[in-house]
Amino acid sequence: MTGSYPAMSDDAVRPQGVSPNTSDDPAELLPPLEPVQLLDDDGALHDVSGFPLDLKDADHRELYRYMVLSRRADKQSINLQRQGQLGVYASLLGQEAAQVGSAYALDAQDWAFPSYREMGAALVRGVPPEAILHTFRGTWLGDHDPHEHRFGLLSIPIGTQALHAAGFAMGAKFDGADLVVASYFGDGATSEGDAHEALNFAAVFEAPCVFLVQNNQYAISVPLSQQTKAPTIAHKAVGYGMPGYRCDGNDVLATYAVMRRAVDRARQGEGPALVEAVTYRMEAHTTADDPTRYRSDDELAEWQRRDPIARYQSFLEREGILDAATREEIDAEADALAHRLRENVYDAPHGDPRELFEHVYVHPPGTYAEQRALLDRELTSREGGDA
Repeated sequence: MTGSYPAMSDDAVRPQGVSPNTSDDPAELLPPLEPVQLLDDDGALHDVSGFPLDLKDADHRELYRYMVLSRRADKQSINLQRQGQLGVYASLLGQEAAQVGSAYALDAQDWAFPSYREMGAALVRGVPPEAILHTFRGTWLGDHDPHEHRFGLLSIPIGTQALHAAGFAMGAKFDGADLVVASYFGDGATSEGDAHEALNFAAVFEAPCVFLVQNNQYAISVPLSQQTKAPTIAHKAVGYGMPGYRCDGNDVLATYAVMRRAVDRARQGEGPALVEAVTYRMEAHTTADDPTRYRSDDELAEWQRRDPIARYQSFLEREGILDAATREEIDAEADALAHRLRENVYDAPHGDPRELFEHVYVHPPGTYAEQRALLDRELTSREGGDA
């Protein structure tokens, strides 16, 4: 067969509304191997070119407050699960700085799409923590209004929320909305096709989306070394044509500064970015996991030495930003939060499972009625005491 295809210009194949990205030198998209760190392990502050801080003393105290509240809510959540009040729970212990610092970099109109571990980010966005726990209890699929807090419902499937974030950001760009979307997922999700598709689409359409990967070293029991051969997760960004950033995820100031740079860039119409926050999950993957089977006590002890709250507290006290009275006030608020969690969650009634069928399809398929009838018979049997 002979002949040739007609020549096509770049504009002919480029999606409508997308401009050519001719200024991005691939070398400029690559991150340094060493993560950006503003606070060293002892809490001493160091300037890093390109990542200035715009935080006032009140902001510093708020960051510390959110981190302490997150940890206290996390501890109470584990207690509730052990008492049979939650079906399962995914701890954020050790990841408070990565979550709080990144969420604090968002503006009020921005959106966040979480995985199942983002209690800290949820608190920053104003989501009541008991609403998060009702998901883990099975009270219902979600118990907060995403539009009120601009915070999506928890996503249990690995990586699917990255697609939601990319699509939402693409839609916001088409609508001309002044907002940036943050997508939260872990290192394990980078092995999923959903995350790849989200990154690729967001890059092609130059969507205002920042993908925050909390690299906590393990996807359940699988270490990062068995997930990728890339030098770092942030290096994957160049394959999509977006910049990659790395930050010390146990340093709340570095996480905030790096995330803020990526958010500002997206807001200015320069497209998405991939931020890798290098951190560590100090608890089990979930309360159903036994981490002693795949990691050592020495490894855990090394990361405990880099505790994000202790590091930040050292900085704040050294700078005279945090005093004993403020610490006591925050600790008292954390205790009250834990009490509220218990009061709201303990023995909370479950919703009617039949409601599952009310919000899925506009035009249900033929098998839908059969499935609903099967559930109805099962529930009727149980309610009648026959099961």
